[in-house]
Amino acid sequence: MCGRFTLYSSLNHVKKVFGVDTVTDEMQPSYNIAPGDEVCAIIRQGNTRLGKLRWGLVPPWAKDLPRRPTLINARVETLAEKPSFKRAFRERRCLIPADGFYEWKDRQPWYCTPIGDTLFGFAGLWDTWRGADQSPYHSCAIITTEAGGSMREIHDRMPVILTPEAMEAWLDPQTTDPAALRAILTDGRVTTVKTYPVSKFVDSPGNNDPRCIEPVSV
Repeated sequence: MCGRFTLYSSLNHVKKVFGVDTVTDEMQPSYNIAPGDEVCAIIRQGNTRLGKLRWGLVPPWAKDLPRRPTLINARVETLAEKPSFKRAFRERRCLIPADGFYEWKDRQPWYCTPIGDTLFGFAGLWDTWRGADQSPYHSCAIITTEAGGSMREIHDRMPVILTPEAMEAWLDPQTTDPAALRAILTDGRVTTVKTYPVSKFVDSPGNNDPRCIEPVSV
């Protein structure tokens, strides 16, 4: 799964890596992004736009907003069938920029990032829920898959990290065929990441500074 991640790269770097045309929200560095937080997301509708979505997807047919975010992850194996995700899978895909993510093994947190410490994009889905007053609530989920490489030693799942070529294809609104989209997620994902243990300081979402990613000995 993916339950915490980081984004501390500069806005200019994010714009350059993802080819962003328009920025609609301010971006602040974060070392401990948690479910329910607003996260930066990149969507292509006419142009490539960077804005904010709430982490924890709420499908448009939900009766009410959940008290706690539940749909923070979407399993790649069931995207085309699960009612909460199948429309978004075809029509509302996004990229969620990140510098790294956390996973826990036996209560020990590990920091995970692509080799080279490069800024990357999670494959994501987004949707809009409207309340009784029709005010919009925009939210998202991060797609996960079976863990690959060194991640298998920590957890059996990991977020889908896309290569630059796959990121472009994933955002293309003209692609709606589920088989073609699954191929992007399968063939265009990064499977090898660098991992190292970090302090349990990161366990609390209220702790949000560079100490979260400092290596420790275990």
